[in-house]
Amino acid sequence: MAPRAYAVAVDFEFELRSHGHRVTTARRVVWDVLSATGEHLTAPAITSRVHVVDPSINGASVYRALTLFAELGLVRESRYEDASTWEPFHDDAAIHLVCSECSRVIHHDTELVPRLRRAIQVATDFAPDEIDVRVLGRCGHCPAESWT
Repeated sequence: MAPRAYAVAVDFEFELRSHGHRVTTARRVVWDVLSATGEHLTAPAITSRVHVVDPSINGASVYRALTLFAELGLVRESRYEDASTWEPFHDDAAIHLVCSECSRVIHHDTELVPRLRRAIQVATDFAPDEIDVRVLGRCGHCPAESWT
């Protein structure tokens, strides 16, 4: 299964400006890199892709952009063990399938997550803001001998 590009339905420039932030070259390039991929990317991987577009953008600028984007709700950070990956924000109707061999993350769209949200709201006095379901296993790209 090939990663799908995100359907990013957000006016990036409007979101930044409406919250009092400038649209800088670094922010634009980081946003373009994130929204052009269907993968979860680590900050170093984002920095590497940003450098292909504009080598003058340093890693600190990438981290600052990611932090700002997270504060504005434009991106999601997923943490697994000691690593973080980033992706454009999307509704939480996807389960994240995380390969324990290569750390690849695959989105599996399913009605189960919205059903879980409704079940929690009906059964408890709790309204989830965000549900992040991760399933650990091995992807089809990892060597077959590692499958058990």
